[in-house]
Amino acid sequence: MEKTLPQARRGNFFERFSSNVAKATGTSAAFIFALSSVIIWASTGPAFHFSENWQLVINTGTTIITFLMVFLIQKAQNKDSLAIQLKLNELVAAHEFASNRLVNVENMTEDELKVIKKYYATLSEITMKEESLQQSHSIDEAEHNYELKKELENKAERERNKD
Repeated sequence: MEKTLPQARRGNFFERFSSNVAKATGTSAAFIFALSSVIIWASTGPAFHFSENWQLVINTGTTIITFLMVFLIQKAQNKDSLAIQLKLNELVAAHEFASNRLVNVENMTEDELKVIKKYYATLSEITMKEESLQQSHSIDEAEHNYELKKELENKAERERNKD
């Protein structure tokens, strides 16, 4: 039986912290807090005569927050992206008719991805020629089925021409 750690103990501190911050900053409450902060800052402008120091407060604050948020959100995004890739890999690997060449697709070069994209464009064209658009094939299976069908059609055509 597979053991799992309690949710609070999973991952290191930075991983948990970045995940929690990313979740918290994506809420309506966080947006309202940020908007309120800007409104309060703007409303204090006349009291500070719209001085350079007054402007420096908002510029410095937003720059620091933005700089730090980029790294926190990227850390959380990297984890989420990895989890999604692993789930997709499991689905591809588990499906008996799936093309297993896609299991490690995230580690392919851009040129390799473009080749696979061309394969799927070809697969789309091949399946459009099928009688049922709901049929699903791997690239290899679709090409094989298409070639087999063409061979049978050519054979039938040759037999008709003999008669």
